Amino acid sequence: MNDFVAIDVETANGEPSSICAIGAVKVTDGYITDRFYELVKPEPDYYFRHFTLNIHGIGPQDTENARCFADVWADLEKMIGDLPLVAHNKAFDERCIKAAHRVYGIDYPDHLFLCTLQSARRMIPRAQLTSYSLPFVCEFLGIPFYNHHNALADAEACAKIAMTLL
Repeated sequence: MNDFVAIDVETANGEPSSICAIGAVKVTDGYITDRFYELVKPEPDYYFRHFTLNIHGIGPQDTENARCFADVWADLEKMIGDLPLVAHNKAFDERCIKAAHRVYGIDYPDHLFLCTLQSARRMIPRAQLTSYSLPFVCEFLGIPFYNHHNALADAEACAKIAMTLL
């Protein structure tokens, strides 16, 4: 695969539609050509769980003046166009993106959505990894990776995994 958009979302709590950050990396002809990152005001005014705050460090003070998902998605959709999406554990990211679309009454574009986690599980023997999480897969593949749970950093790591495995 040479053309796709790797995407990652972070949520404020356990509610899938509570997206508080979204990151995306566009790959064209096998090269990273664009990056997108934005904090998102989780609506309807979701609370931030202490658990998720400790994971990604984003809290209500960070998103109180952020744009809502519908406005952020409108800009991100221009970057995505008709390209397929890729995520590490796409079940989570796709569920959250679809839930946010429902909350805002936006038609979901139904992109082809691929998963680097599933690909890693198929292609890398379990004996070679202690976990298939993003940091472990990156380390195994020799992909430098910093700032786990930052949506842009995770999307870029996912893009590099996809360029290697897909």
